[in-house]
Amino acid sequence: MTLELAPPDYPAPAKLNLFLHVVGRRRDGYHLLQSVFTLIDLEDRLRFRIREDGVIRRVNDVPGVAAEDDLAVRAATLLKEASGTPLGADIEVEKRIPIGGGLGGGSSDAATVLRVLNRLWKTGFEPEALAEIGGGLGADVPFFLFGRPAWAEGTGDRLREVEMPPRWYVVLAPPVHVSTREVFAAPELTRNTEPLKMEDFSAQRLVGREGGFHNDLEPVVAARFPEVREHLEWLSRHSASARMTGSGSCVFAAFDEHDEARRVMDALPEGMHGFIARGLTQHPLGER
Repeated sequence: MTLELAPPDYPAPAKLNLFLHVVGRRRDGYHLLQSVFTLIDLEDRLRFRIREDGVIRRVNDVPGVAAEDDLAVRAATLLKEASGTPLGADIEVEKRIPIGGGLGGGSSDAATVLRVLNRLWKTGFEPEALAEIGGGLGADVPFFLFGRPAWAEGTGDRLREVEMPPRWYVVLAPPVHVSTREVFAAPELTRNTEPLKMEDFSAQRLVGREGGFHNDLEPVVAARFPEVREHLEWLSRHSASARMTGSGSCVFAAFDEHDEARRVMDALPEGMHGFIARGLTQHPLGER
């Protein structure tokens, strides 16, 4: 049996890694990273109906993602187990964020599920506890719960807020799905980039390679996926800030003005696809 319908839908925004350095590897195989995450206004949308019978299920099809593998369902299950609530939920996931693009869509969905069901189920977990629950689902989940532009270290779980100026991003989505696991397992991956200090970071230094910021995963992915390399090479001709986000496949470039981003998008060759996104200073659920 289901209870009254919750408010109509909830956002799960995408993210960009403005750079991504692999600075080491722990004995358990987890990689040590440095990155700056920022939220963008491309969003999945989630809808919930609370159930009295304790059942958790996804009620719609998501191409390429089986319900039992969906991080949204897994997040709800973990929250239910951690809280002991007798309630369940029907979850509808409207995907707008490309899957396998390095934009964190699955992790963002999981974070939104934790935020929203924690409230609707009245389970009462503090944000730090939700991050601990969600951290096992993916390294990006704690960031989406943190909900602000952040300097990230460790496995992506140590977060400190950073100031980001207003930015517009051209994001291109090559038609390939990149496995994060396979990229991090690649023998040619650089794993010893010299760690930087947060104080060395500035948004201006992200423009061009001379600032010392890059994505260590980018050469691995570009060598294995010609489509990623082609999109990156084209975007690099229009902006010195062009780079890949996360483990790919999406690539992006930052612009100070929407008109600049629009001019690049208008020049996009036929057969390439992308979008313009605005950077966010706070998760849209931050005030709810």
